[in-house]
Amino acid sequence: MPVVTTNDGTTLYYKDWGPRDGRPVVFHHGWPLSGDDWDNQMLFFLGHGYRVIAHDRRGHGRSTQTATGHDMDTYAADVAALTDALDLRDAVHIGHSTGGGEAARYVARAKPGRVSKAVLVGAVPPVMLKSAANPGGLPIEVFDGFRDALAANRAQLYIDTPAGPFYGFNRPGAEVSQGMIDNWWRQGMMGAANAQYECIKAFSETDFTEDLRQIEVPVLVAHGTDDQIVPYDDSAPLTVKLLKNGTLKTYEGYPHGMLTTHPEVLNPDILAFIRS
Repeated sequence: MPVVTTNDGTTLYYKDWGPRDGRPVVFHHGWPLSGDDWDNQMLFFLGHGYRVIAHDRRGHGRSTQTATGHDMDTYAADVAALTDALDLRDAVHIGHSTGGGEAARYVARAKPGRVSKAVLVGAVPPVMLKSAANPGGLPIEVFDGFRDALAANRAQLYIDTPAGPFYGFNRPGAEVSQGMIDNWWRQGMMGAANAQYECIKAFSETDFTEDLRQIEVPVLVAHGTDDQIVPYDDSAPLTVKLLKNGTLKTYEGYPHGMLTTHPEVLNPDILAFIRS
């Protein structure tokens, strides 16, 4: 398996398809999934001549099930280790959900010449947790509920989440895909329970405000208005205001997992942004 080894000995599994001289597109997956969640997008961009890379975050998928490092600073450092090892230049970094936070932190700190553009889809920035400074966020009880459910019966949680709010399958008239649910469960159960448990704190409590302010490259912020995981009003418009060169694209009625439910819409829109 292709892997990169970080400074603390963690091995990160990654997929790297397409021409070595093609423009790199790097994908950052959401919680608690793996690089496999990007298969549709990887095939799409591969077909348009890009070099596509997707890694499994530490503790997720096929990467090392580590005892430590389940925080955004380490996640971003891991991405830097990957991009250095592959010597990726002028890359486009695309992050979904938790992966959007990881991408934002990496892009804000990336070495000159490494990144040309970024795309944040249904992403967790600026910050999800409700506080005095962020009164519109979600209360800590929401995330405690995820932690409790994961500790009690992770396998059931990883059925209930995709079968319900993640893909909007709990909405009246929704066209439910058992394959999407099963694939979500498969990816989640590949990873380590401890890593996924601690990642809840990382994606919900990390404040990305300064990361967003530091990003110089153009950023597309894409979000569905029926996102039940990362509510639209508390994320996308606030993120764009903090970016120096951000563009907001809103998808009316689309769910959190819209990259999977509506790739025929999202993929061409992202391609157009990359080419612009």
